[in-house]
Amino acid sequence: MTNRSRIDFLLLAGFCAFFFFYGSAQFGLIGADEPRYAQVSREMLEHHDWITPTLGGQPWLEKPPLYYWQAILAYKIFGVSDWAARLPPAFDASFLVFAVYFFLGRFSTRSGSGAALDGALVVASCAGVIGYARAASTDMPLAAAFGIAMLAWWSWRESGKRIYLALFFFLIALGTLAKGPVAPFLAVVVIVLYAFSARELRLVLKTFWPPGILLFCAVALPWYFAVQVRNPQFFHEFILEQNLGRFSHNIYHHVQPFWYYPLVTTLAVIPWTVFVIAAFIRMSQNWWSNRKTPAESREKTEKRVGGIKKDEQIQAIDPQFCLFACCWLIVPIMFFSASASKLPGYILPAIPAAGLLVAIYLLKNLQAQERSAKMLSLLHAMVATAPLVPALLIAYLITQHRLPCGRPLVGAIAIAALLCVAIAFTLLRKNGFRLLRLVTLIPVVLSVAAVLKLGSATIDQTMSARPLAQELAGIETHPLPLAVYHVRRELEYGLTFYRNQLTINYAWGRIPPEDHLLVAPEGSQLEIAKLVPGRRVSFLGEYQPQHLDYFWISAATNSSP
Repeated sequence: MTNRSRIDFLLLAGFCAFFFFYGSAQFGLIGADEPRYAQVSREMLEHHDWITPTLGGQPWLEKPPLYYWQAILAYKIFGVSDWAARLPPAFDASFLVFAVYFFLGRFSTRSGSGAALDGALVVASCAGVIGYARAASTDMPLAAAFGIAMLAWWSWRESGKRIYLALFFFLIALGTLAKGPVAPFLAVVVIVLYAFSARELRLVLKTFWPPGILLFCAVALPWYFAVQVRNPQFFHEFILEQNLGRFSHNIYHHVQPFWYYPLVTTLAVIPWTVFVIAAFIRMSQNWWSNRKTPAESREKTEKRVGGIKKDEQIQAIDPQFCLFACCWLIVPIMFFSASASKLPGYILPAIPAAGLLVAIYLLKNLQAQERSAKMLSLLHAMVATAPLVPALLIAYLITQHRLPCGRPLVGAIAIAALLCVAIAFTLLRKNGFRLLRLVTLIPVVLSVAAVLKLGSATIDQTMSARPLAQELAGIETHPLPLAVYHVRRELEYGLTFYRNQLTINYAWGRIPPEDHLLVAPEGSQLEIAKLVPGRRVSFLGEYQPQHLDYFWISAATNSSP
């Protein structure tokens, strides 16, 4: 390893540690998915069962097991905790970033020094990557496996080495274990679209390499067969409901307009949104202008699988790879836009492609020193610094659900504006465009730091069940069953994880016959008393940040606590 490689490695490790790992324990698990997936992993660990995911002792068959397996390993090493549950996505995101670095390193001698580091940092600093690397969910495991698989496929396409094609099939199998058949489906569509656009249709047939298909089956299918044997309802719940049902019907009330994913994508690639759009437009223009080029001419300049001289590769790799990255970017957007059920995490597999497009686009324009690129960089400075405003006001946004008026807002805007001017001034100087990657990381680092420093306590108190679970534990003389009534399902799943017991929901018509604790909206004591006639309802306290009260409910025999 050269000195440059060591420095690059340390820089990437440092940024990954800060973006993905630092402060992961400062607030508890939020949303419904984080505590639910964390608890499923804990129950699989406690039951020593690596096949059937369970929640509350019952099979939970909505997702494949890759995240659960990763979390089990984290629990075994570090113990069961919320931050340990967040380790697998953080490591997956780091693997993706380093894969981009090593992949682009194969082009660094052709495209210019530093391209590999720049590309990896672009991917690492995208808002979508940072956000989902910190979430205990299945989205980042899928995105990382799919992203690295796409890089492996391109490496095979360029070099002809079957080891890369085998790696592609192995990683797509992991993606299938992360979130289901969407991984191989997206991979096939991306490859077919690229082959059609580049007029390299023979690549499709060559990709379906029998040993690779066998490898995919050997890695992905054993768990599916095993879980189906143990749980005959798996096919109906997972394939028909969670995959086909989610796509064709809005069965979980996640309806969004058709333009939802283009908007989500532009937000997910912040701070690089301006250059993602510019790179995609430029590549589309190049493809359109060259679409009628005779095949004989293309064969002199475009690479084929294997047998290409190095000087020919130098000229041909960037345009063809940009076309591939464009296909990779638009396929998830188009596919999930057609889905009846839409969630922001679905689009995550497209984000690495956007980062790679930006890296190569900036490299070309850096070498050409185009005036238009500098104009774009001014818009880029505004987009890159804009997230500082909500980041500095994160506590107010969470509690009031709007930006404040007066001095706090003016101060945040002033800080963002000053940084925007400083970045723009730097980029407009002679050779200043060479510092684009460096200065862009400044507002990203500041935004992440502001959210962790200024918002962690508020996020923990208002969006996590952890503080309430700690309060309940503090008043118990011995563990009691816990029930909830008319609370958010995020709180219900959160209490299940932090208390490591099934939270019973009154709304299901299930009221524990024994003494138990009950969490309900504030001011609901009279309503609760009507639900448990003849039983004592004792007010124990309130949790003001989430407007909740908690009670002790006596046993049906009116026994004392």
